[in-house]
Amino acid sequence: MSLLRTSIPRRLQLARVSTLRQFHSSPARLIAVGDAIPSVQLKEDSPGNVVDLAKEIEGLKKAVIVGVPAAFSPACSAKHIPTFIHHKATESTPTFVVAVNDPFVMKAWKESDALNGATKVGIRFLADSTGEFAKKMGMTFDKSVDIFGTLRNKRYAVVVEDGKVTKVVEEPDNTGVNETTADKVL
Repeated sequence: MSLLRTSIPRRLQLARVSTLRQFHSSPARLIAVGDAIPSVQLKEDSPGNVVDLAKEIEGLKKAVIVGVPAAFSPACSAKHIPTFIHHKATESTPTFVVAVNDPFVMKAWKESDALNGATKVGIRFLADSTGEFAKKMGMTFDKSVDIFGTLRNKRYAVVVEDGKVTKVVEEPDNTGVNETTADKVL
C-alpha cells in the first residue's frame, strides 16, 4: 500500500476519482442529420409552463430550432432573429428560439420592441435555464470569463422534418450571424 493512499481519507480518495471521471478527452457530440431532438424540459414564459421540444415537434412535417447565445444581445435582437421574423417561410414553419436564459427574460425579450412581430408570425421563445438542452445538442461554449458570464448556446439553426434532423448549421465563431440567418437555413 502506498504512503499517499493511506494518508488520504477514503472519502477524499473517492471524491478525487469521481472528479477525474467527469473529464473526457472527447468533445460533446454535435447533433447530426438523422438524429432526433433530445427530450429536455424547457420553459416558456414562466417556470410552470414546461415544454418538451422533442414532443412539440413530434408529428410536425417541418420545424426550425434556432439557438442563440443570449436574449437581448445586439446581434440576436438586431440581426439574427429578425431574419426569421421577416422570412415568409417562418409563418408556415413552426420556429423555436432557445437560449440559456431564464423564462422571464425570454418572455420579456419576445415581447420587446426589438422583436416586434415575432409572436405574430408564430415564433416561440424557450428558456433553457440550466443549459441542459444546449449540452445535449452539443451546442455549448463557455463564456464565463467573457461578456455573457456563463455557459451559453452557440448560435445555430436546426431543421427538423418528420421528427428527424435534416439540417444543422452553426456559426464557426459561436456568436457571429453569417451562416444561420433564415434565408440560408429555410
